Amino acid sequence: MKKRILFVDDDQAVLESLRRMLRRQRNVWEMTYVDHPATAWEQLLTKKFDTVVFDVKMPGISGLELLQRIGQTAKTRDVPAVMLTGLSDGALKRRALDLGAADLLNKPVEREDLLARLHSVLRLKSYQDELKAANGLLEQRVQERTEELSHSRLDIIWRLGKAAEHRDEETGNHVIRVGCISRVIAEALGKDHRFVETLFLAAPLHDIGKIGIPDTILQKRGPLGPGQWEVMRQHCVIGERILREDSRIRVAFHEWRGADSRTELEGFANPLLNMAASIALTHHEKWDGTGYPQGLLGEEIPIESRIVAIADVFDAVTSRRPYKGPQSEEEALRIIHETAGSHFDPNVYGAFMRALSEIQAIRKRFADKAEVLPESEEPRNEADLVCG
Repeated sequence: MKKRILFVDDDQAVLESLRRMLRRQRNVWEMTYVDHPATAWEQLLTKKFDTVVFDVKMPGISGLELLQRIGQTAKTRDVPAVMLTGLSDGALKRRALDLGAADLLNKPVEREDLLARLHSVLRLKSYQDELKAANGLLEQRVQERTEELSHSRLDIIWRLGKAAEHRDEETGNHVIRVGCISRVIAEALGKDHRFVETLFLAAPLHDIGKIGIPDTILQKRGPLGPGQWEVMRQHCVIGERILREDSRIRVAFHEWRGADSRTELEGFANPLLNMAASIALTHHEKWDGTGYPQGLLGEEIPIESRIVAIADVFDAVTSRRPYKGPQSEEEALRIIHETAGSHFDPNVYGAFMRALSEIQAIRKRFADKAEVLPESEEPRNEADLVCG
């Protein structure tokens, strides 16, 4: 492609002289000549040029003002400028260089000098364009790779959450619904986007600790005995341990490869895993301090866990489980209403009710397939359901 050069001078005689000097370059350069700086500025904003050559002293918009505009405008700041001047003022020339002029030539300009400077400036512009294109391609590849890693992380999170649910049978899309319901409650509470996004990804891991609970307890179709309840309640501690403790395989990997960054040497604080661990440990705590495993009271319970607690109970009550059939939405709302202030944070309950229409839409969108399960001979009571 031909290089494109814009020449600007208010003196038509100067422009004609430049045309004559450069007529042999018409096969390799596409040259445009304008006699007013305002017209030149319009051309620079609407067309692509590889360099611009203009006089310092022009009416309307001076050469220095045009140079300043070029340097301060995103569309033109990469266009090199060569200035022509008949003035011998050294301070003015220094000012032009400070404003970003690529070069200055004295009038009357010699053809050989002009050609040499233009070749040099155009060569530099080509290098800059190549570097910019290479950087753009690199940024695109980095972005694509980052998106791939982000999608992979998200997929692993969902699958990890589902791993615990598959041990609990028949819970279907529970972890997806809990994540979505927690998100809209957090939005109703006015939480910032970063918190909402992290909660959305962390909430599905709330019951990951059930991986460590024996099948005889997890899948029992009758009420749990006191000893069994103590074992079941350990899923909170197990879940936090899974999500927070340093992975032995990560340590082994770094020992094999060698830690090569401060992050690897000092450990990596992952805000997503930190929130997920907090939720796993404390989502069965109650506002009045009667929950487990730590008996936290009120705002001692992390806000993310207070949100997940109400999302989890609402979805659990209205879903089919190994030990029960689904109850109606009206019954679930009654239970939640009656335990707001004891089990649930009243403010979180208020946000839950404000977001109820969105929550109902989420349950409809991610509904489980209807399946008929054998009825338990001894269905768990309401307290078991809310606490389990």
